[in-house]
Amino acid sequence: QVQLVESGGGLVQAGGSLRLSCAASGRTFNNYAMGWFRQAPGKEREFVAAIRGSGNIVYYADSLKGRFTISRDNAKNTVYLQMNSLKPEDTAVYYCAADQSPSGLRLGRSDFWGQGTQVTVSS
Repeated sequence: QVQLVESGGGLVQAGGSLRLSCAASGRTFNNYAMGWFRQAPGKEREFVAAIRGSGNIVYYADSLKGRFTISRDNAKNTVYLQMNSLKPEDTAVYYCAADQSPSGLRLGRSDFWGQGTQVTVSS
């Protein structure tokens, strides 16, 4: 069982930055690929980024490459999402997810999800 708790969301002006954190419980954190998804009002949840357990391979939604960076600290059981040059269209609830299958995680088929953290970007 893995429990995930996101933090770091908030209100930021367009062009600003935020760093989201996701703290995971459990002793086998590095066995799990970790990822971020987001869901805007009235829209479906979409994949943002993912990182393999070792941290050596990362994946991004094509539209977000260059602005968002995912990383992890296995010693702290934490995954991060650095978001730069934020735009109003980045406004959404951001969710952390964990799965032992990187491909499954990227498809949103994760067994474990956090409760989400709200990110609001004002214009």
